[in-house]
Amino acid sequence: MTDLMHRLRLLGTALALALGAATATAQLQIRGLAPAPAAAPAPQPQPQPRAGTDFNGDYIIAVVNSDLVTAGELQQRIDRMRAAVAGRSGTPPPVTTAMREQALESLIEERVLITYARDSGMRIDDVEVDRAVQSVATQNKLTLDQLREQLRVEGIDFARFRSSLRDQILLERVREREVIQRTRVLDADIDKYLAERNAVSERDSELNIAQILIPVPESASADLQAERKARADAALARVRGGEDFATVAREVSEDSNRASGGEIGMRSASRLPDAFVAQVGALKPGEVSPTLLRSGAGWHVLKLIDRRDTTGIRITQTRPRHILLRLSPQLSAAVAKQRLADMRTQIERGSATFENLARQFSEDGSAAQGGDLGWVNPGAFVPEFEEAMNRLPVGGMSMPVETRFGVHLIEVVERRETTLDTKQVREQARNALRAQKYEEAYREWVKDLRSRAYVEMRDPP
Repeated sequence: MTDLMHRLRLLGTALALALGAATATAQLQIRGLAPAPAAAPAPQPQPQPRAGTDFNGDYIIAVVNSDLVTAGELQQRIDRMRAAVAGRSGTPPPVTTAMREQALESLIEERVLITYARDSGMRIDDVEVDRAVQSVATQNKLTLDQLREQLRVEGIDFARFRSSLRDQILLERVREREVIQRTRVLDADIDKYLAERNAVSERDSELNIAQILIPVPESASADLQAERKARADAALARVRGGEDFATVAREVSEDSNRASGGEIGMRSASRLPDAFVAQVGALKPGEVSPTLLRSGAGWHVLKLIDRRDTTGIRITQTRPRHILLRLSPQLSAAVAKQRLADMRTQIERGSATFENLARQFSEDGSAAQGGDLGWVNPGAFVPEFEEAMNRLPVGGMSMPVETRFGVHLIEVVERRETTLDTKQVREQARNALRAQKYEEAYREWVKDLRSRAYVEMRDPP
């Protein structure tokens, strides 16, 4: 069976799934061994085959909800784990108890997820399955008839192969739905996120401030300090009383900008003293601070002439497209990256177009649109995807990029500047917060399903 699994890798991700999530069902043809998952105490199982029942040399080692895990599958998983280590170090590691437990738990987890997906009520129509079958054939340079023949040679029923593909597509859809529901983002979360972002953005806003400086020497006597304070109070009273700030600055200010009416000029807030930024923070352009500011240099009368906010309302939108290959125990990241690198070469040479390859190979809902993801705001994608996309010029194409969804080939079609309204700003924040919470929510979802699943371990014959 291990040798069979090795040969099946040549057929790609979906073909390998025929001996993956639904392997035991396909080989043993047994259903309904246990009731559906329940949060209540473990249900009583339905009548099951005798422990250790042999099927062509294979036997059941675990019953998971309404599905099975066999000893042959466990050995295949262990072999793949060892091969993966050998690919990095050159030497396969010995089989340990910990490795066997890890392999078995991964198989049980897969069964838990797929049986939950089947019971979810969501359905995948035949058109989607047909497209997935065609994608497997095309990726492996086979016609549909050749794919059917290859399956027959390997002893895999075509109907079960389609069923396995349907399960995998269904699982992806259910996972996206369930995890998104768990990544709840409250209005209070958005308010906090925006407040923190705006606090940072304040350092990047641009301010044009004018000042009247009355210096106070470090060694000034108490009388001199009082005299300088009085001069500053008088200057503040004059401008607050309606006199032209620039005129008063030219008369009494002792800083290098007095000739220009005390105007410092437009500068990034990060290049101004923190005390200046704080002093004018609540002012509107044209207003004078109602109080004096004391610094190591002396007394300051400050006026905000202009402010240019850069708080994220003005954003750059990107229109990308991608080709996605989803990973599985049978399709490693290295193999997926090589396939996408080959596609990239075809596109660069002009022997294929990005759009056509996306339609043929991409395992994403955007495949029908040639991989086009439409116009997106910053924060719409997971960080790995977004960082790679942002580094690309318009018309640029990335090297293969790995994310939690699989491996992507990304191309930037267009970019544009746009201004977001308040609703769009909040939605952008919501997406960013969801992305931050996704991984934790996914693991919690899997943990919850695992805890409620019916799992019975079987002894070997």
